[in-house]
Amino acid sequence: MDQLKHALGLGQIKNIEEERSKLHLYINLKLASSGEPTCKSCDNGIQFMEIADDLLKSYREKNRLLSHLLCPADQRIQDFLDRYLKDLHLDQIPRLPANSFVLDHHGIARELSVPMGADYFKSDIVESYRIKQGVLHNPASDRRTTEGSFHIVDGGLPIPQDKKTVPKQTFAKMLAHALNPPTDLLTLPFASTNTPSAKMMVSLLLRPIVCPKVPQQSSQKTMEIRFFAPGNLVSNLDFVESIFGNGGNPNLANFDAALDIEHWTGHTGCVILAPHLTKLTKKEVGLPHWDDANELQRKQGMCWQDESEKYNNGQAFKITARDKCGVIFTLLADNYYGYCKKEVKTQISFSANLFGLAEEEHAGGALAFHRRNHGTEYGVDSVTRPDGYSFDTMVEKYQDAMTLYKEGYGVDNKYQDLIYVPLDIRIDLHQQKVSWLKDNKIQSIRLQPNKIYMQPHGHKIEMIKNPNTNQWNLIGTDPEGTFCHKPSTVSGGGKSEISKALGDAILYGSIFIDDLDKDIEQIDEIFNKDYTH
Repeated sequence: MDQLKHALGLGQIKNIEEERSKLHLYINLKLASSGEPTCKSCDNGIQFMEIADDLLKSYREKNRLLSHLLCPADQRIQDFLDRYLKDLHLDQIPRLPANSFVLDHHGIARELSVPMGADYFKSDIVESYRIKQGVLHNPASDRRTTEGSFHIVDGGLPIPQDKKTVPKQTFAKMLAHALNPPTDLLTLPFASTNTPSAKMMVSLLLRPIVCPKVPQQSSQKTMEIRFFAPGNLVSNLDFVESIFGNGGNPNLANFDAALDIEHWTGHTGCVILAPHLTKLTKKEVGLPHWDDANELQRKQGMCWQDESEKYNNGQAFKITARDKCGVIFTLLADNYYGYCKKEVKTQISFSANLFGLAEEEHAGGALAFHRRNHGTEYGVDSVTRPDGYSFDTMVEKYQDAMTLYKEGYGVDNKYQDLIYVPLDIRIDLHQQKVSWLKDNKIQSIRLQPNKIYMQPHGHKIEMIKNPNTNQWNLIGTDPEGTFCHKPSTVSGGGKSEISKALGDAILYGSIFIDDLDKDIEQIDEIFNKDYTH
């Protein structure tokens, strides 16, 4: 339970106000240890802070001396950036912040998202309200647009045709801007009413599951993802933390994935929120002029003719850099919460594909069975007659599963609505009768709705009423289905569509045909068209 409380905030809280007071003191301690102004409170926290002042100063000085060191997860990300951007020969490769406000357990981000002693916060990009259930966040961007918003940096893994290709030089400039957001964007909502107010980056560690535990076979595997955001966007981290759980303090050995290789896929992700990137021009980020651009850059709009042209036309976007070493790095130029969630899922997919023996979250499929509408009559000539199947053979193999009757049929012992019938049968909907020949004598039982009549080869017949026309029909289902499996696809890839019945796509009702011959010709054209082109 302690682990669930730490990661997701689950557990019983006896006194909410007391718990909040402890969080306020902890937040103030973290602010003071980072050299940021603290928020005054009217409780004994002031006295505690005064007593701990020398200790906090000592801690700040040690942090200053060790500012060149990053936590293990961040160092893995920085090593990737250094290697990825090495061929640009930059004066200085952008570095991840070494002194961010670490959200080391669930609830801190939520408390940071509203001012201390207040229940409401508003900025240009988000409004937050404290309510009984917690905090309600209302971001300025409450929907996403996917067209032209997915950009991938050149030089890593192959880039799909529907994604825009970003030069490394542009990515490096974007990264530098992302790590140096405007001052007002750095202001922590918790300290926004103070003068001066605390201004810093916040960070979060996630350990989302890539491959669940298989008892007696394999351990649970997770990847590590580091989130960075300007202080004003701490509510975004509150959102993803509540979905995927807090991964702990990345500075502590207990939460270092590399020291727990049994449960780590070996892959690291990083996401930096930077909505201010939409204000940059194409020229500022190093894209070429139209005259100097290649054909692909002109086609994708990765060049400019007017110096004032904004990157991606000033619309939200994300830029991703990744290679086969197992690190994936994304800049999100928006504060829409759905982008944050979707990016974690994308990075889980990246890890699953590289790790192998694991399927990403959207993998799966359906077992699709062919069905036929037999109308009002069904007989042995209604479907292909199979060889090697008979009622006697079926009884010989499965008689323990059914109760047999002298007329020559059986009823399943577990499912009373499943009736086993011979191969040579006739079903008449109007007479409500199922009949067959046994010992040169016709045998029959009553045809009923909500009953399934199964033949020895597995073909099933049911009496089903059309919900639109109220007409009853005999519907047959083939015994063997087709396994439609998609090993990997993204949201919207159509996986759910293959598990839906085609009947749901059919509309019933009166149809007016003006020119039957013309309509038939058009239908014939559709069926005979060569769709390979």
